[in-house]
Amino acid sequence: MRVTGRMLFAVMIALASLGAMSQQHAEQSATDNEIRIGNVMPYSGPLSEFGAIGKAEAAYFDMINDRGGINGRKVRFITRDDNSDPASALELTRNLVEQDDVLLMFGSFGTPGNLATRRYLNERKIPQLFVASGDEELSRPNRFPWTMGWQPSYKAEGRIYANYIQAYYPHRKIVVLWQNDQFGRMVLKGIEEGLGDLNRLVLVDIAFDIADEHLEGHVSILKRAGADIFVFLGVPSTASKVIKLAASLNWHPVFIVNDASASIANAMAPAGLENSAGVISAAFLKDPSDPAWKDDPAMKDWFAFMDKYHHVESTNNSAALYGYAAAEALTQVLKQCGEDLSRENIMRQAASLRDYRPSVALPRIRMNTSPDSYLPIKQMRLVQFDGRSWQPFGDVIETAFTEGATR
Repeated sequence: MRVTGRMLFAVMIALASLGAMSQQHAEQSATDNEIRIGNVMPYSGPLSEFGAIGKAEAAYFDMINDRGGINGRKVRFITRDDNSDPASALELTRNLVEQDDVLLMFGSFGTPGNLATRRYLNERKIPQLFVASGDEELSRPNRFPWTMGWQPSYKAEGRIYANYIQAYYPHRKIVVLWQNDQFGRMVLKGIEEGLGDLNRLVLVDIAFDIADEHLEGHVSILKRAGADIFVFLGVPSTASKVIKLAASLNWHPVFIVNDASASIANAMAPAGLENSAGVISAAFLKDPSDPAWKDDPAMKDWFAFMDKYHHVESTNNSAALYGYAAAEALTQVLKQCGEDLSRENIMRQAASLRDYRPSVALPRIRMNTSPDSYLPIKQMRLVQFDGRSWQPFGDVIETAFTEGATR
């Protein structure tokens, strides 16, 4: 049984036909002294907790500039608030390209906004690099060679959870509470692909809107279904509420949460550490709030960076760490460009990463790209929260089965 909430459709506005940018205009985007980079983020609106990504990226480039810039050029990072609205994302992106003369767009957040701007940027051959979305549609080099993802795909993550359930809890009943947007649908699709014929074990899945005021009712319905496994797909602030609600109902299923919600500081602790003990997820970056990394050299660098360049109430924000890691990866690409900062060379270097490891990635997680592969990070690790720290188990997962068992 599927319960669906109010469906939201982003209205795509028509693109006006514009002339090709002149070579002089393209050269102005990267001068001898400056590299202009554009970005849009949800600093306000329902997904504003992910605005921490853009703020951390801005702080990272401040640090890079203090160290002399990239190949002698300072970075000018221009970031705008799109309020999680695709039409605003398109308008702001056009302004960044046509008025601010950015050389490339980097790390813009969310699937709808990036899909809204993809054709515009590809028609003008402007890099749309390391988008903050795991939708595989944003990593299609044959169709859109100027757009590249960064993180593991949502569907692959969903397949990982399905394979985990098959391996550890075969034939157990499942319920799912998923965020009613492109992100939630894609992770759920991956779970369905991974389960295959075993989708019959999913008793109920409920879609919820980001501002849903009926979470208690949803969790109560899921508990009454009598399932052994509860899969949550959403944002950290909602995950914390759902974990706490389940505990208040004296319901203690096998609890799986998606990677974006697997933050000790932003989800597990607010839900209550004792309530969160046992939660399963899949991760590719270290959790800055995990005491397991307190002596890790890369995390020491992270905390020093936060203290000096990014003065916020908490240094434990996983979204901020994501922005730091993505900015570090872009810096690597631009360093590889040397003196050739043409847009063509930027994409060439982005598509030729070999075993590059972001400093805050989990051990054995690497970035690899090629002209035919625009998913830089394909690996994840299963982790379980023990009430204090995330404990990895099993091997690093590069692929997951796309069809479940049939028995």
